[in-house]
Amino acid sequence: LPAAVFLKDLKLMDVKLGQLPSWLAMRDFTPGGIAGAFRRGYDRYYNKYINVKKGGLGGISMVLAGYVVLSYIWSYSHIKHDRRRKYH
Repeated sequence: LPAAVFLKDLKLMDVKLGQLPSWLAMRDFTPGGIAGAFRRGYDRYYNKYINVKKGGLGGISMVLAGYVVLSYIWSYSHIKHDRRRKYH
């Protein structure tokens, strides 16, 4: 990293562990700032995996895998409850 990069402009993966509290304090946690962060993340994902010249199933399959994992987590308590039930 160049020495002239400010802590505010660093990405999360470039922040050292000791700098993390001050980096978090510089983030914008207003609803507009959070919406902007989601928008930037979606744009980065879209441009990296979906909006490519020679695409494959990688980007779409990641979204589907994420959906499967989240739906399993959301219904885990119901699945666990049904596991103990006797059907005979």
